[in-house]
Amino acid sequence: MELLVAVDGSEESNRALAYATDIANATGGSITVIHAIEPDIYDAGGGEPISGSDRRDRLVIDSLDAAEEHGRAIIDEAIEFAAERGQTVSGELLYGKPAKRIPEYAEKGEFDTLYVGHRGWSERTIEFLGSVARDVVERTTIPVTVVR
Repeated sequence: MELLVAVDGSEESNRALAYATDIANATGGSITVIHAIEPDIYDAGGGEPISGSDRRDRLVIDSLDAAEEHGRAIIDEAIEFAAERGQTVSGELLYGKPAKRIPEYAEKGEFDTLYVGHRGWSERTIEFLGSVARDVVERTTIPVTVVR
């Protein structure tokens, strides 16, 4: 059984990972953890349309290194947590909106199921952005377990 777990470092995603490790241990399954980052992009070069020749000079990606470092730390913590529970886990950092990238990754892989936390770090902005867990459920055809 191939299990996919989306993690964001929140208590809810940690519970989803704990649940998935219990299932993997009981079924002899394997786990892949994923975390999606979406660094902010700002135009720092003026108000004119961006041409191909000045694209490099006009776009500034805010804190890409910091976002990657934070994302890798979340994945490393998840891998360590799963190892303490007897699971060897692989992890992958994704780039883009979590509500879009998580289901895309799930669909491309050969996963039997996907585990997500009920509400992660997006809880504070749920009125404006909607629930990542809800969007993931609506965008994928593989079974999703939402853990509270």
